[in-house]
Amino acid sequence: MSDELLSIIEKNSRIGVNELAVLLGKEEIEVANEIAKLESEGVICGYHTLINWDKTSIEKVTALIEVKVTPQRGQGFDKIAERIYNYPEVRAVYLISGGYDLLVTLEEKTLKEIAGFVSDKLSTLDSVLSTATHFVLKKYKDHGTVFDKKKEDEREVITP
Repeated sequence: MSDELLSIIEKNSRIGVNELAVLLGKEEIEVANEIAKLESEGVICGYHTLINWDKTSIEKVTALIEVKVTPQRGQGFDKIAERIYNYPEVRAVYLISGGYDLLVTLEEKTLKEIAGFVSDKLSTLDSVLSTATHFVLKKYKDHGTVFDKKKEDEREVITP
């Protein structure tokens, strides 16, 4: 049940336990207990709302920062990743393959704030060798959700 349950709630975290029970063919109490178990085991780590900030009056700048680091002896990349993700402005940190080691995601109000974070905090860490900052200009799809779906023509085609 866990795999199917996780697939459903990943797409819609607002779905009710009663609706989940119907979809899974289980009793509500079984589903509620399974969710509680998955939360306590750290499989379900949180619930989030996806917002298209471009449709609000709030200005947000998203940056993806590639970071090349020197891994620390006996700790690999984990210790430097932890130092980076403990900054409150950091939204995500990933260990990646390729020319860089870590990918850091930031969301701030201005480009200047992001530049300040990179130069004053990130670049000054001992293990950081170099960074490359990429600004997100437009989001087309995030977490499986398309942002500006084109409306399909719903008119019925009539042929003579």
